[in-house]
Amino acid sequence: EPYLIIDGYNVIFAWDELKGLAAVNLDSAREAFLDILGNYQGYKKMGMVVVFDGYKVAGNPGSKVDYGDIKVVYTKEAETADRFIEKTIYEMGRKYDVAVVTSDRPVQMAALGDGARRMSAREFYTEVTGVSQEIRAKLAAQKGRAEKNRPFEEKLKTWR
Repeated sequence: EPYLIIDGYNVIFAWDELKGLAAVNLDSAREAFLDILGNYQGYKKMGMVVVFDGYKVAGNPGSKVDYGDIKVVYTKEAETADRFIEKTIYEMGRKYDVAVVTSDRPVQMAALGDGARRMSAREFYTEVTGVSQEIRAKLAAQKGRAEKNRPFEEKLKTWR
């Protein structure tokens, strides 16, 4: 089963739309990002772990929550998202097809060393927007078929 492990804030601050939203309200940017990922994940059918830094928050015990089928991790005090990601890749890399999404070079190198693939935040943006376009095209095609799937429409017109 393929898995994506995503450095949440790294990606949010690399995508212009989310970066602008984060400047106004970080919680809203996180939620918008997770919604985007939910659509992507539903289409690609893969496991997903999104990691957000919580290391600067005094007394933060960290937390793990589910956002739909996405596993969301907020790291504990003194634990960076980078460290959590590196540890997770090491643990999962031997069992699963793992890719890490981050533009942080040291994390990318650690991921490669543990057998994971890597993708930058920009590359992931291109991937996600491409999938969004595919979804829209499929929905438009289905809508077109649904409108054309009226085999008796012509006959009904003659009966009126």
